[in-house]
Amino acid sequence: MKILVVDDEKDMQALFEQRFRKEIRDQKVSFAFANSGEEALSYLYGHNHEAVLILSDINMPGMSGLELLKHIKQKYSTPPPIVMMITAYGDSDNYHQAMQLGADDFLTKPLDFTLLKGKLKIAN
Repeated sequence: MKILVVDDEKDMQALFEQRFRKEIRDQKVSFAFANSGEEALSYLYGHNHEAVLILSDINMPGMSGLELLKHIKQKYSTPPPIVMMITAYGDSDNYHQAMQLGADDFLTKPLDFTLLKGKLKIAN
């Protein structure tokens, strides 16, 4: 399973690689990382349908995660990648807007990696 993580926090890549070390080693999952919505769209353009799941932060400079979600759901309709939105703010406005735009799930920071693995159906 290829997962694209979109977050402007630079330490997210190291955190995901640490928390999914065993799954990466066992080749159950692989990751690509983008630091902005624009970078994520560029990655998706060059790797069409490679990422089956996108984990995107909502609050980023430039293109927000909600804008990215809108682009993804409009452009990549067959098959659509699963998009989970991540935010440090568990406010209902972001949640409802993300769901209206077609988000498949919604997670809050700090990320609960046990919960995430459960959602991804990856055994701990």
